[in-house]
Amino acid sequence: MPLYRSNRMNGPVLDLFSLKGKIAAVTGGSRGIGLEVARGLAEAGADVAIIYHTSLDATQTAEQLASTTGVRVQAYRSDVTSRPMIRETLEQIAAEFGHGKLDIVVANAGVCSNVKALDYTEESWSFINGVNYDGAMWTAQATGRIFERQGHGNLIVTASVSSRLCNTPQMQAAYNASKAAAAHLTSCLAVEWAGFARVNCVSPGYVETKMVTSQPKHLMDTWIAQVPGGRICHPRELRGVYVFLASDACPYMTGAQLFVDGGFSLV
Repeated sequence: MPLYRSNRMNGPVLDLFSLKGKIAAVTGGSRGIGLEVARGLAEAGADVAIIYHTSLDATQTAEQLASTTGVRVQAYRSDVTSRPMIRETLEQIAAEFGHGKLDIVVANAGVCSNVKALDYTEESWSFINGVNYDGAMWTAQATGRIFERQGHGNLIVTASVSSRLCNTPQMQAAYNASKAAAAHLTSCLAVEWAGFARVNCVSPGYVETKMVTSQPKHLMDTWIAQVPGGRICHPRELRGVYVFLASDACPYMTGAQLFVDGGFSLV
């Protein structure tokens, strides 16, 4: 099958950004980048399933998001590192929440640690890669089965500016390598699944999430000095790029990696 072409292309361009009638799922969707992605998709009209693992208030977060956006938002607990569990969750979302379909999936779950390469153990190395790379793959695989079955779909992977550069002064080889792998996985799936799905990824720079803001001030000062934009990104500044990729505004875009990093990857 050829790459999907929207039947709305002859209408006003702003209409192409609407996600009304779409069903979306976001892993790591209860906080940080994932929550703002879920918010953006909901604000654009999609019904959104938030997939979380450890959050204690995901259900309340979903209810609040539904109240403010006027669409359906529901929380589902799962584990992206478990191939059977994330597959079961996504199938449940498609069958029950989506009434038989799933249009958009954002593979966003991620973790990071500051560890010197000589100090990794099997456990600490596997933990980072298990979430960031294996988790992206198992989410993608389960998603791809649904998309292939229904003949269409849109997968967006959250990678990182670290897929292109080596952050300093902290040492995070596992994170950087896992995000580079997730970005290249995006390219591979875009080629393999071109007949039934679009696959793209977003690579943010430093973002104002707990994972970043909980670090010592001297690290934050160093990072800001390295970024040409002179500041870090607020998570809400990422909503637009995910909505763009999820929408019919770019139906010929697949395999792309979009950097949203204040110019950090250019220096």
